[in-house]
Amino acid sequence: MSADAEQLRTRDPFRIEGPAVISFSGGRTSAYMLWRIIQAHSGELPGDVIVAFANTGKEMPQTLDFVRDCGARWGVPIAWVEYADHDEVPQRWRVATYETASRDGEPFAALIRRKKMLPNVVARFCTADLKIRAMHRMLKETRGWTEWTEAVGLRADEMHRVASIKASNEGKRDVVCPLATAGVTKRDVAAFWQRQNFDLNLQNVNGRTPHGNCDLCYLKPIATVRAIMRDVHGSADWWVEQERLTGARWRKDWPPYSQIAANVEASADLFAEDGRATECFCNGDT
Repeated sequence: MSADAEQLRTRDPFRIEGPAVISFSGGRTSAYMLWRIIQAHSGELPGDVIVAFANTGKEMPQTLDFVRDCGARWGVPIAWVEYADHDEVPQRWRVATYETASRDGEPFAALIRRKKMLPNVVARFCTADLKIRAMHRMLKETRGWTEWTEAVGLRADEMHRVASIKASNEGKRDVVCPLATAGVTKRDVAAFWQRQNFDLNLQNVNGRTPHGNCDLCYLKPIATVRAIMRDVHGSADWWVEQERLTGARWRKDWPPYSQIAANVEASADLFAEDGRATECFCNGDT
């Protein structure tokens, strides 16, 4: 990073010097980050600052609608990218659009077949391969970039995640978290969306979106997984099928998803929401 770019960022963390990618998770927090960056650039991003959304195929339909709406309403192009199975590692990505985006877990299932295993709380390769590396491969192939700044939507009230993502940084990217630098908290994000004439159409619970990111992600509290199985008919099917195909379980400390789903179906009184999700870097929690 040049000295001028560092001084600019110190004055306004939302002024991003390219080459740079804004990692848009599809949640309220990263959308707010995107809006602030657009405003800091007088309503139009520089040509070498792009917005990217990596779709796993297991996002809720409302998330895909929200990504589309943010791009259309704010007049900013958003590059949609997905993991694609290929024997050549640099080719393990593909361009998508709102219309062509996978909606039945196809990229995630292809990755599981390639790895011949399920991701788990110890080996969380899903975020790295489905999101981070797919995005990076797209940048290298379509832009020819070898180094870049990557803006990630983490807030000032989740500094442990800021430290973690910087510590886990891979490749020649300079990770920045402008919301954290600016002192933005989940209250600020919530207040922003209360003023807007559109929003992510998923419930916000104390600054979190339980249905956000991959719908039945094994890093969510089990009570959240149960509640989504109850609320979204058929949501367990894909997850149960991946356990069946691999002979593995998403979490060894949980029953198989098939058993969780059966218990939910048999129970008229689901458990109350409790616990916290284990953190990953999908960044779509709000």
